[in-house]
Amino acid sequence: MADAKQLHIAMFPWLAFGHMIPFFELAKQIAQRGHKISFISTPRNIQRLPKVPPNLSSQMNFVSLTLPHQDNLPQHAEATSDLPFHKIPYLKIACDKLQDSLAEFLQKSKPDWIIHDFIASWLPPITAKLGISSAFFSITQALSICFFGSSSSAMINGEDHRTKPEDFTVPPTWVPIKTNVAFRLHEAKKFFDHIEMNDSGVTDMVRLGLVIDGCDVIAVRSCIEIESEWINLLEELHGKPVLPIGLLPPLAYDNGGAHENNTWLTINDWLGKHEPKTVICVAFGSELNLSQTELIELALGLELSGLPFFWVLRNQDDTGVLPYGFEKRVEGRGMVWTSWAPQLRILAHESVGAFLTHCGFSSIIESLYYGHPLVMLPFSIDQGLIARVFTKKKVGIEINRNEEDGMYTRQSVSEALKLVIVEEEGRIYREKAKELRILFANEQIHHQYIHKFVEFLQNHRQVSNR
Repeated sequence: MADAKQLHIAMFPWLAFGHMIPFFELAKQIAQRGHKISFISTPRNIQRLPKVPPNLSSQMNFVSLTLPHQDNLPQHAEATSDLPFHKIPYLKIACDKLQDSLAEFLQKSKPDWIIHDFIASWLPPITAKLGISSAFFSITQALSICFFGSSSSAMINGEDHRTKPEDFTVPPTWVPIKTNVAFRLHEAKKFFDHIEMNDSGVTDMVRLGLVIDGCDVIAVRSCIEIESEWINLLEELHGKPVLPIGLLPPLAYDNGGAHENNTWLTINDWLGKHEPKTVICVAFGSELNLSQTELIELALGLELSGLPFFWVLRNQDDTGVLPYGFEKRVEGRGMVWTSWAPQLRILAHESVGAFLTHCGFSSIIESLYYGHPLVMLPFSIDQGLIARVFTKKKVGIEINRNEEDGMYTRQSVSEALKLVIVEEEGRIYREKAKELRILFANEQIHHQYIHKFVEFLQNHRQVSNR
């Protein structure tokens, strides 16, 4: 066992802010414990990350790698939020072209560890050659990885016997846990479409399999208190140490510049005009584009509910417009905000009573950190699996949808909102969300997970030394 010492840890997340932010939060937590961080990304992404706290600035170094040119990729597009969904495979190709510059950095700097994402399927041979230990960091729960493959070999070689969407609507045969975690039919169809979109040359499943096969340890943004059986199963399925690193809860909001603070003053003023626990926060991340029909039904559902709402609506310029007269009809009780908004500060406001979310794991964590019940409308890949988990925990409900195409109606949106935020029948969701807040907001528990993870990195660096 190696002696404890200051570590140099490189971090390389996928070029999506839903990935970069959890990596950034983990980097800060490790740096707080006295270790040196090299955070690797592209110039524009590094500029858009939150500010590093002054006390950590000497510990955190940002390594800027220029994204190589790629046909069909717009100029200055360096993150998934800069692109429509169908162009994301080209970003993956450009990211793959970073391997030479990343290898050069690793060779020169010789970090003790590199913590990386699923995207870098080409990284394990590089780290093996250089004798650098590697940790795959999954930004979501262990159950998602368990659902997608029985082993890294099966992922790489396509040995999964699930060959049609219907096969994914039940738990996999290798899962011995009694569970409701499976896709709805419309989610399974979308998943099949996604994995067949192979313009990058390598499917996400193969990338994940290669990364898990070649890493020394799997780190998951999770904790034993939420999914002990899934964490144990993940270790069993892949034959690698699996370390939960806690939930990386939002311990403080980012204090932005003057523009961001002015934005918050406007939003805070609007929220302050409503009674406590009455406003629905509505947000679907920075990358989702609703279709015109989805947008209209959601808007009319919010209107039909009669409840106050704050709707952060971004990236809709090219794909849909709100119903005629909608904003005037809901004026006073409904706000549609079309630019960046400080989600943490909004969720922390006393007027907010529930969160209508796409079930990105970070959004789930932020909502439950403040004890808000969930109204769930998942759209992509593992979001449906996450929704099943938290439905079972009774901290919220999913909006009813058509099983074949996933469409919802204004009535189903309205009914779900009223149930969760005001009706007596929905009291259980409000109470369970408050109960789970005790875990999600427990800084001591999550600090302890980080401590154990860092201790593992200190004691097991270069374990393979291949």
